[in-house]
Amino acid sequence: MDDIFTRVAHGRTADEVVQQVESLILDGVLRVGDRLPGERELSRQLDISRPILREALKTLEQRGLLTSRHGGGTFIADVIGEIFSQPVMELIARHRRATFDYLEYRREVEGITAAFAAQRATQADRELLAGIVQAMKQAHDAADPDREAELDVEFHSAIGEAAHNIILLHTLRSCYRLLSNGVFYNRAAIYQYSGSSERLLEQHIAIFDAIVAGDADGAKGAAERHMEFVAHTLREAERANDWARVANLRLQQRAKGGHSDDSKRKTATKRA
Repeated sequence: MDDIFTRVAHGRTADEVVQQVESLILDGVLRVGDRLPGERELSRQLDISRPILREALKTLEQRGLLTSRHGGGTFIADVIGEIFSQPVMELIARHRRATFDYLEYRREVEGITAAFAAQRATQADRELLAGIVQAMKQAHDAADPDREAELDVEFHSAIGEAAHNIILLHTLRSCYRLLSNGVFYNRAAIYQYSGSSERLLEQHIAIFDAIVAGDADGAKGAAERHMEFVAHTLREAERANDWARVANLRLQQRAKGGHSDDSKRKTATKRA
């Protein structure tokens, strides 16, 4: 956090501070929940007076970009928002076919995003992605599906940042929030499905390798194939769950019926 703010070199006005913080939020450098340095430290980094800083922070808070917690500091507000209203999200959750429309949409968007990332990723972007991929390998080796699912979102978010397109970045973050909230499906369940964890890791590595190599077409294709696999695996997992549910119901019903038949046979034997 200490290195992202730059000295206000000219008029040292509150407007210049507001513009700098807004740009850091827009570019995804400052994210929801990030805490700003204390007033004294931040005024030092910006090289402005504390009254000017207070004026800037007040403006940012009025615009809904910052939130203050009494005695706890100043934080980036929840600026992502929801792409759907609560009633629509609940409607989607009740009608499973929306899940596959979501995955179809993501197939296209993820492909474009990966292609941009391959063309535009900086060394810092590549280092960030490399660290996430390494963490993915560790989670896979540890057989930790919850951690794998968490890193999955982190990986795709980092690709969105590496694409260096502000609209894509914030659109994807909103989409991933729905995913994290479990509106569409349980991400960990995908990793727990037979053999999928290994395949998903391989696919993420393929996307990463293409981005690092600057291969836009390769990155796009790898991302699209990855999303197709996710959709296919989700269908298979849901079908397997349905089979298990129906089989269990049959078993329970047969057990009840078998008990009834036994009773009937015993009654008939006694009468004979």
